[in-house]
Amino acid sequence: MQRWPVLLFLAWVCFLFFAGIGLFMSGFLLTRIELASSSSCSDPLVPPPWERQSLPPGSCWAPQRFSKAVLVIIDALRFEFARFNTAKASPLPYENKLSVLHHLATSQPRHARLYRFRADPPTATMQRIKGLTTGSLPTFIDVGSNFATYAIQEDNLLAQLVQNVVSGSAVMQAGFLHLVLGVRSSWDHGFIFIIFKDDKKASESGCTDVTVTRSPPGMAKRSQGQSVMLCLRSGRRVVFMGDDTWEGLFPKKFFRSYFFPSFNVKDLHTVDDGILQHLYPTVDSGEWDVLIAHFLGVDHCGHKHGPDHPEMAKKLTQMNEMLRSLVDHLGNDTLLLVAGDHGMTETGDHGGDSEKEVNAALFVYSKTPLFGTGPPEEPEVVPQVNLVPTVALLLGVPIPYSNIGEVMAELFSGDGDAVSAALQQLSVYHINAKQVDRFLHSYSLVAQDLPAEQLQRLQELFSSAVEEHTRLLAQVQGATLVPLELESRLGSLIGRFQLYLREARALCTQSWARFHPLRMVGGCTLIAASCLLCYVASELAAASDSFYRSCLLYPLLWGLVVAVLLGLAHAFTQEGLDLLIVSSWAAAASQLGFFWHWWSRHPKRARLAGSQPPLASVGLRQRLRAWLGLAFPMGILLFRCGAMFSDSFVVAEARVAPFLLASLVMLLVGKLHWDGRLTAPEGPKQQLLGFSSYRREIWYLLCLVAMLLVCVRLSSFFHQCREEIPQCRPSLFLSPLASLRNTRAKNLFYLLCVALLAGLVYAVRSWLRHYGNLNSSDPLVLFVRWGFPLVVLCIACYWAVASSADDSLGKLQELVQVAVVAFPWAVYGLASVGLLLLLCNPMTVFAKDTRESAGSIVTPYLGVPSSEVDFLHVIPQIYKRMQESQKSRLERGSCKATVAAYGLGSVYSAALVIALTLLGFLLMLLHSERLSLAFLLLFLEAFMLLHIHTRAKGLAGDAEPFSVPWYAVISWLLAASQFFYSTGHQPIFPAIHWNAAFVGFHLDHSTNLLPAVLVGANTFASHILFAVGCPLLLLWPFVCEMPSSQKRKPKKEPREEPQEMEEHMMEMRLRESPEKFSAALLQLGLKYLFVLGTQLLACVCAAMILRRHLMVWKVFAPKFLFESLGFVVSSICLLLGISLVMRVDCAVSTWFSQLQLSSYTGKVEVMLESLLGSRAFFPSKNPRNRQVGSTHSPDSVASGPLRSSGPMPRVQPCVPPLAALVPPADLAGGCVVPSAREAAGQGSLRY
Repeated sequence: MQRWPVLLFLAWVCFLFFAGIGLFMSGFLLTRIELASSSSCSDPLVPPPWERQSLPPGSCWAPQRFSKAVLVIIDALRFEFARFNTAKASPLPYENKLSVLHHLATSQPRHARLYRFRADPPTATMQRIKGLTTGSLPTFIDVGSNFATYAIQEDNLLAQLVQNVVSGSAVMQAGFLHLVLGVRSSWDHGFIFIIFKDDKKASESGCTDVTVTRSPPGMAKRSQGQSVMLCLRSGRRVVFMGDDTWEGLFPKKFFRSYFFPSFNVKDLHTVDDGILQHLYPTVDSGEWDVLIAHFLGVDHCGHKHGPDHPEMAKKLTQMNEMLRSLVDHLGNDTLLLVAGDHGMTETGDHGGDSEKEVNAALFVYSKTPLFGTGPPEEPEVVPQVNLVPTVALLLGVPIPYSNIGEVMAELFSGDGDAVSAALQQLSVYHINAKQVDRFLHSYSLVAQDLPAEQLQRLQELFSSAVEEHTRLLAQVQGATLVPLELESRLGSLIGRFQLYLREARALCTQSWARFHPLRMVGGCTLIAASCLLCYVASELAAASDSFYRSCLLYPLLWGLVVAVLLGLAHAFTQEGLDLLIVSSWAAAASQLGFFWHWWSRHPKRARLAGSQPPLASVGLRQRLRAWLGLAFPMGILLFRCGAMFSDSFVVAEARVAPFLLASLVMLLVGKLHWDGRLTAPEGPKQQLLGFSSYRREIWYLLCLVAMLLVCVRLSSFFHQCREEIPQCRPSLFLSPLASLRNTRAKNLFYLLCVALLAGLVYAVRSWLRHYGNLNSSDPLVLFVRWGFPLVVLCIACYWAVASSADDSLGKLQELVQVAVVAFPWAVYGLASVGLLLLLCNPMTVFAKDTRESAGSIVTPYLGVPSSEVDFLHVIPQIYKRMQESQKSRLERGSCKATVAAYGLGSVYSAALVIALTLLGFLLMLLHSERLSLAFLLLFLEAFMLLHIHTRAKGLAGDAEPFSVPWYAVISWLLAASQFFYSTGHQPIFPAIHWNAAFVGFHLDHSTNLLPAVLVGANTFASHILFAVGCPLLLLWPFVCEMPSSQKRKPKKEPREEPQEMEEHMMEMRLRESPEKFSAALLQLGLKYLFVLGTQLLACVCAAMILRRHLMVWKVFAPKFLFESLGFVVSSICLLLGISLVMRVDCAVSTWFSQLQLSSYTGKVEVMLESLLGSRAFFPSKNPRNRQVGSTHSPDSVASGPLRSSGPMPRVQPCVPPLAALVPPADLAGGCVVPSAREAAGQGSLRY
């Protein structure tokens, strides 16, 4: 077998697809341009009336209303969690728990107010933090970096707080005795002199000690022991505690910080308890200007239990008590903001744009009056980006440069009358509009993708509003307007500013998704060309056994030359080297090289002859049969690809994929019936009566189809819901056993899951035992015997401790926490050992020498003959044996040892079955307990598909045993897609099972690679299993080789050896034609990649064509991302599965080489060898009847080298299993019992 050329060819094809995916993704998922500019107090944005007069100290752009602010972020605080409904007598666990918010809002209506805080999708935590601090909108691709946070380089609220100066009162509260501003120029140049109370305070400040010869202007006289320090101008002291995501986004921005690991969604208390430990002491110390506390318990409780769970009630009650105590610790100059960064679905997930995910809560409170009027009947809806300009102006710092949010003007009303409140609101609207207009102007110059007409309209709207504001202020100062007219004009002007800000935000939202059409078209073209290459190469592989060696060299050389030329061009031009562009050009050049080489080596006439069958010589019915063999499966594939362009089909794909799979199988049966393959040949009686009888095999095939349809139907019970289907309810099997409140139901489900897991192990071991792969004493076989039950035991123990309630075990809770980590690691370790053993020695064959001695040589003495009398007893017997042996050789005409090798006929499939079982254990561990039922259906359905494929191929009388038909490959991939949905997944971000990242890990991860691998394995479990098991489509018909053909053979020579060798070759038939075996594996891999690539191409085209569709970011873009990742995972696992088959083939070749070597070294009869070395063998128990002949035990033969006389024999597999220590003469059921001639040392090699 040519192993490396096949693997290299498939790897090269995968590289072509990867290059196309990367190129398209770089054009489709571009992030918006982030401007490097930042706002400052010196910007000319100060509106009237403060543009001609100085602002109060500590203010910038607008008068500062608060010197301190506390921002409490309760992660995933849905609006329903914060709203208090007094009419509900029996509220749900998440309702009416935050009573302190209701009490403050009703008792102090001008001090507190609750809002609907609307988040912009994607509703992942990192993107929401960016929106809450920059006032801008994150792009869709940012969700991919939710667990690989990068520092925010864009201007943001924290940067403005840190870089702007503190007020004098803040310095005094920090322990400083006196603040000296000195001359104004010194302050503007960025330094001040401060007198500290003592040296300790001075050393803690970080300022520089200076010798003051004379006091600066305004400096008070210092006392003994006081220090004068020169301090550079510094900003507000921002203290943070909670989610460590902030550490990556804002490095070195905090005055003091307490970070806690955030990724472990099963941990409900670590982050919250850590915050509560530091919250109140920090507030009381006063050493802060802005305090941010990010709680995670509610979000983690939603992920673990869902919102409708008693644990959620406990968490919200804890947050309620925290807020009640926090309010008591606040001062009068402090603003309190309680916000949720996003909501959650009914299953506790988030990341999408459903109503329950984007509707969070915002609560605003101050001990001083905030609002001029009472609250509205229904809470107002406020976009999250509106918080940034509001907080910035309330704290007296500039609004971040890239903000597109609208200020919450009602917070600037003050205590005056309606006219003064409107004037205050108009001033902040003016500032906000100027800042947004400046950003739009700067962004349009850099990006140049904002529509010019809409920009012009916005500019006109802004200019007219500013001019009207200036005229209105002039009239107010001149007192030329009556109050009623003034109120009307103020309200109208405020509405115009609001209209401008909201239309500007809508324009940015539309143009944020920037596309690169050229890259998108290039990526789509690369993927389409790769699909065409796969189809052409698969057809060439069927026609030529060794084409891939010649068709691989030239494309690789073309691609390498192009890559080198591009690298040199970039080196000479001194430009940055874009590896994606270089890889794409190299892929395109290699594709061109392949097609050029194929076109030049195959003339047009030969191509046409090879592609068009001679249909003129056959009838219409035969031609239709020939084309329908390809039309049915390809029609199903094209229908599925066409459905990718419909958002309704994508949303309902969980039901479409099983329907297409069932349809394809039913069409296969119908085609076999139409071709007449299901009916037996008509005899005279049937012809006379006018009807046909069906073959007996058809009933077995129909039973398989019925069982497959049952599996398809049962798999629909494990579905996840999308929010686009409101009437859908997610499956109860998706939730872990810990969420069940009924102890009896929990125990029953647990026992059922463990029983099914044990049943899977029993079925795999029974299959291996049936085909003789569990008889040797090799480490891999011993691991299957004892390691598999141990893995099941560890998984069962992990499920037991994980399903127990958190507080139910009392003092054993610490032991449970250790067990929750230890048992998964035991499974990881055992599975790794099994895979390592499989890689090192994948042979599961038990070989045994079955030569039978004609009888023992009995002597009246012990040991070696030592006298002539002793030889007189031995030599006649030896001579008689030699005569019988020579006579047998002359009769048979050959000299072959009889060796039985059990399990060799299924050695390739056995390795794959063991690998799939180990992978199944790992993947079931990463899912919830009850999803093990779905995995059992997965294995059962795959088994049914393999048998249906084998039966259909046998009934169709396929003349190409080394070729896998298209319907088998397409049905295999449809099953993979079906079980993607039947394991609780959907191609949307809220459906990702993030808790899989912490199976076996109690604390946070030190790297993002391992959690990404675990979550990816959980998400694409079905892709992994079906891709690794893809070679079974080629191997299974050989494994299930029917012995019924033996009965139909002519009985002229029943003992003729060639007919015996054709009975049970099984997978050893593949070794008879190693070139065809290699070509068959390559063709299968190319067909698999073609079907995968065609589905990917449909998603790519749908995303490109419908990129301006209303549902592009909700349906088509997530589908494209999941399909791309699924393709990458499937292609890598396909290479691993084919590599495992080739590793087994290498081991089989080594085994045959050793067997052939021993056959040439064993030309002397075993009987004579045993005579010369009798002490090395096993004597009889009776000292007077000592055996001189060789008596091999099964264990000794299995572990030692095989010895046979004569040339290398041909293979003949032996199917039934061999029990331990059972002599070969006792075997039955298909193994040929050694004959008399074989007992004399002449026979054939048996398997």
